[in-house]
Amino acid sequence: MHSKQRFQWAMLAPVILLLTGLTVFPIGYTILNSFTDYYYLASESKQFIGFANYIKVIQDEVFHKAVWNTVKFMVLAVTAEIALGLGMAVLVESLKRGLKILRISLLLPSLLPPVTVALIWQMMLSNHNGIINHLLSYFGRGPFNFLMDIHTAFYAVLFIDIWQWTPFAFLLIYAALQAVPKLQYDAAKVDGAGRGRIFLHITLPNIMPSLMMVILLRTIDTFRLFDKVNILTGGGPANSTTTITQYIYRHGVYNLQIGYGAAASMIMVLLVLTFSIFYIKRSIGGSGHDMRY
Repeated sequence: MHSKQRFQWAMLAPVILLLTGLTVFPIGYTILNSFTDYYYLASESKQFIGFANYIKVIQDEVFHKAVWNTVKFMVLAVTAEIALGLGMAVLVESLKRGLKILRISLLLPSLLPPVTVALIWQMMLSNHNGIINHLLSYFGRGPFNFLMDIHTAFYAVLFIDIWQWTPFAFLLIYAALQAVPKLQYDAAKVDGAGRGRIFLHITLPNIMPSLMMVILLRTIDTFRLFDKVNILTGGGPANSTTTITQYIYRHGVYNLQIGYGAAASMIMVLLVLTFSIFYIKRSIGGSGHDMRY
């Protein structure tokens, strides 16, 4: 028995060390730095200042704007991606021909790295040589500086994110649709149920766990939005596209205010947990219900 336990711990040791080095230690180090005035160029004079960084972050109006932009982006992006992904999945599920080509075509945007997507759309939306403004010129409109206009920059980044990540939602929802028992559909049709009732009372309840998973993953991912904003707008114009991660980067990396950036990072972690708690509680409750059953 002891030999078996030693073998198990020996097999787990590399993973535990890896997780400790890549997760536990960085989190602990960040928490400690968040209570100091750590400035990279004056690291030797680092001092403990308590919650001063947290108070300063919370009182900063730019941070308020970053939180509002992030939450607004999260709600709009996740809602649109779930709605479009669900619609695409139901449509593809109903088709009989060309499924392979269609599935591959729909998944292409999500296969591209975010940086590549941002650069492609930056060229397409250029107010000088961008193809979007060229097309608008045929209708006597433009040119528009989509990425530097305070009224359009946020929604341009939002559209690009929806374009890239809707296929991700489609893939998970489509996989869930494949697992819905066909006998339930047949029984509903025999009972005379229409398409709307079948969708609401059979399809939706069966794919709800997958929908919740997509919502959780995309909620966390949109909170971490950085690549597109940094490349396309840099947080401008007038902080209209500044997100929490962009704010952390500006202070913690660009300005080398490590302690201040660490405090903002920990606040971001708490916000992500707050928005994810509903799904976490639902998952725990669901597991407990299954066990009791």
